[in-house]
Amino acid sequence: MPSSASISRESRFLSRRSAGDKIFQLRLKSVRIGQRHRRFLPVRAGEIQCRCLGADVHSFDERGKPVVGHVGELVLTSPMPSMPLFFWGDTDGRRYRESYFGMFPGVWRHGDWIEITKRGSCIIHGRSDATLKRMGVRMGTSEIYRVVEALPEIADSLAIDLEGLEGKSYMPLFVVLTRGARLDEALKKKIRQKISEEISPRCVPDEIFAVPEIPRTLSGKKLEVPIKKILLGAEPTSALSRDSLSNPDSIDRFVEVAKRLSVER
Repeated sequence: MPSSASISRESRFLSRRSAGDKIFQLRLKSVRIGQRHRRFLPVRAGEIQCRCLGADVHSFDERGKPVVGHVGELVLTSPMPSMPLFFWGDTDGRRYRESYFGMFPGVWRHGDWIEITKRGSCIIHGRSDATLKRMGVRMGTSEIYRVVEALPEIADSLAIDLEGLEGKSYMPLFVVLTRGARLDEALKKKIRQKISEEISPRCVPDEIFAVPEIPRTLSGKKLEVPIKKILLGAEPTSALSRDSLSNPDSIDRFVEVAKRLSVER
């Protein structure tokens, strides 16, 4: 095999790919057109060049309609031979159907955000559910809330995991302070230490923000997935309806953070 120093620039093939651990086949990949003429699709930072042949991949909005140039749910609208047929122990298939076909009947929803650009390339934005995935370990947000909200300085909290294209996780933690408390470096250190000791060092947030309120539905549930979508760049009007919130003004602070993150990206 020749050394990397002996390989010409014209011979190098840069490749970004994405595959599902449950589909066991590449869905999105880099591509070279023609061995003889060495023609390539353009390689752009942070993007996968195209969708694979035979992989009917689309980005769906909340109404189940394909979108281009916007973040949506990664779906497969046609079967692939390598799709699993059932879960072990799921005798009636109910858990399998709820996991992948519950949101869009007859369409496989993989559980990731994807943006398909106008030029046909793809950007993966991480999990579309509220699951936290830190360094390969999955866990529910409730564990974070249990530990953080036990601190006397914290009245409420919201953890959002923004997993990037290459699996790198950025997790901001939003906290509502109790009366008289201040989010200084000492309190941030206390929060991080508590999470590290009682859960795992992997679950320590990258940044901690103070917010006036945590957005909640009229029934009192924390608004995790819509906030995640806003932080990934979606317009607030497409991610949620303020009329469905018990505290609609609470969204404003998260929109501010989303704008800052978009500048840093």
